[in-house]
Order: sequence, then structure tokens, then C-alpha cells
Amino acid sequence: MRITPAMKTLSLSILMWGAAALATSPKVAHTENAPNAAHIQIALLLDTSGSMNGLIDQARSHLWKIVNTMARAKRHGQAPYLEVALFEYGNSGLSANDGYIRRIQPLTVDLDAISESLFALSTNGGDEYCGQVIQQALQLKWSPRTDIYKAIFIAGNEPFNQGSVDFRQVCKSSISKSIVVNTIFCGNEGEGIQTFWKEGADLADGSYTTINQNQRVAQISAPQDKKILELGRKLNETYVAYGRTGAAARTRQKREDSNAARISEEVAVERTVTKASAVYKPSKWDLVDADSAGEVSAAELDAEELPEPMRDMSADERKTYLKDKAEERKKLQAQINELQQERGEYLQKQRKSQTNTLDAAMLEAIRTQMQRKGFRFQ
Repeated sequence: MRITPAMKTLSLSILMWGAAALATSPKVAHTENAPNAAHIQIALLLDTSGSMNGLIDQARSHLWKIVNTMARAKRHGQAPYLEVALFEYGNSGLSANDGYIRRIQPLTVDLDAISESLFALSTNGGDEYCGQVIQQALQLKWSPRTDIYKAIFIAGNEPFNQGSVDFRQVCKSSISKSIVVNTIFCGNEGEGIQTFWKEGADLADGSYTTINQNQRVAQISAPQDKKILELGRKLNETYVAYGRTGAAARTRQKREDSNAARISEEVAVERTVTKASAVYKPSKWDLVDADSAGEVSAAELDAEELPEPMRDMSADERKTYLKDKAEERKKLQAQINELQQERGEYLQKQRKSQTNTLDAAMLEAIRTQMQRKGFRFQ
């Protein structure tokens, strides 16, 4: 083929455009840590129809306890890489064309976003289509691996077979992708069996459990709580928000701290423990985490992308500042985890019987199913 002058000009233009694009590419280049052998993916599907206020309250109260249980597990010596998704269904305030279903959060490592979404939920009477919401959950970006832990937890109180989507087909489809479906019926065991909640779990190798969504769990104070919260306040001082979204994310972190504390001191402690674990990943907005993980080079960031205390620092001063923050955080996290070990032993002695609530239902299934996948709990 003959190369014409016009073609040469076009080629030169493309090369110049590419060089310019590389020269002006953002210096903040986020890359998620590669999921490992301890990858965990959980989708939580909550009925938000009119009678489910108690269920939503339990989800808000027990999120951090459930997360902390998974955080204490390891597989092949590796700490968990946890992703959580959140759906609501059965709310008549949602679109009928979408089956009264809304995907609130995709699979994400951003646990603050999950907490924020839970506190934003409200209930409203509607039709609950379990098969359809599971079908939508299957459209998430699930890992193709079959050896990791992938699970759907669906909670509600209406017959499992409502709607035009056959729950039997979607539950079979789910387990064919190694995604377990666990069903949590808000009511008595016999009614849940008669309304097909147990059958749904059985078809997808899951657990069928019943709970009282309106039951209040007694809060138990442990001798370690005050110290853990004190260390948590110091831990908060090690976060360094950066970039265009950093300040907003830091504000959200503080707001979710307040939301947890508003429920109870015990929930605030559990959230603090989460922030001291490997599953809490703020690297998209926290420069200490992002720089340590190699996701961002603090030395190369423009001054306007940095918080006020760092803007006049040299590259070496930035490095030292973040190193000191990272070391302080590591020390605080170690102290919190040591106290949590003592706290866990204390609470285990105080809680004599299993409660009939969302956390108990989920934790029993999670422990059993994760152990089948080779996870070992500390």
C-alpha cells in the first residue's frame, strides 16, 4: 500500500495526541489490590417493605460484628479481601418496572459506603420478589473462581415464590457459579418452610434460618471498650485525606463513626475494631494507605491534591510524614487487636445463649461455609 502525505500527517497527529495524553494523565492512579486466595464476596438483599424496620435496624447494628468475624479468618495464611454488595427489595417507593428492587451498592471494599447506605434506608409497603432480586444480584461482578467464598444473604417475610421469576431456576443458576444462597425468614420456622424459603436455600447449598426481626439484643459492656474507643480516636488522626474526593470521604468516615456510636457503645467498639483490621481499605482517599500500597506516589502529587499540612513539604518531608503516620497507625491497630482478643473472650462468657437475630443467622452460616472453603478462624 502506498503511504500518502495525508496518511503520514494523520499518523503523526495520532502519535502526538498519544504523547500528550500520557503527559497529562492523572497522577492519582487508583488500582485495587489484587484479590487473593482469601477473597470473600457477600451480597446482602434486604426486604424494605413496611414491616421490616426491625430488620434494617439489626443490619445497621450488626454490620461491624459480622465484618469483624470474617476479618479474623485466614486462608492459606492470607488475610481476607472482603467485598460487600447491598440491595433492597419490596419497597413500593421503588419502580414497579424494576420489580421494586434497587441495587444500592455494587460489590465494594468501601465499608463506609455500605454503612452509609444502610442508615439511608427507609421502609414502605410493597411486593417482594425474591427470585427477581437474586437474579439481579447474580449480575454483580462476581469472581469466576470457584474456590473462594461467594454468598448471597436474602432476608424477608413474604412467600419466596412471589413474582414472575422462578426462584428455583435462579437458585440453581447461583450455585452453578459457586455462589451460595442463604435465606433468612423473618417469622417462625414452619411458615418459612411452607413459603419456600428453605427450598430456596437447599437448592443453592445455603443455610435456611429464621429470626425475629423485632428482637432487641441486650448490649454488653466489656472492660476493654473504653480503651478501644480511646485508641480509635487516635487512629482517626492517622488518616490523611487527599485528592478531589478525599475530604468528602473523610467526612463520611466520621459520620459513620457517629452513626455507630448513636446505636450503642458496643457497635462503636465493633466499628473501631473493623478499622484496625485488614478488611478496612481506605486507600481511595487516605494517602497513608494509598502510598504504602504503591497505588499513589505522594512525592508526585500536586500541592492542591494534598491536605493543608503537606502542601509546602518537600518530597522527602512528605515521605517522612506519611511514614510516621503509617507507623503510628500500625502500633494503634496492634493495640486495638490485642484488646479485642481479650474483649472477645470476655463477651463469649457473658453471652450464654444464641440470639434469634440477623447477626446470629449470618454468622453461623458464614463460619460454616467459609470453613468449607478452607478458611480458618483465629
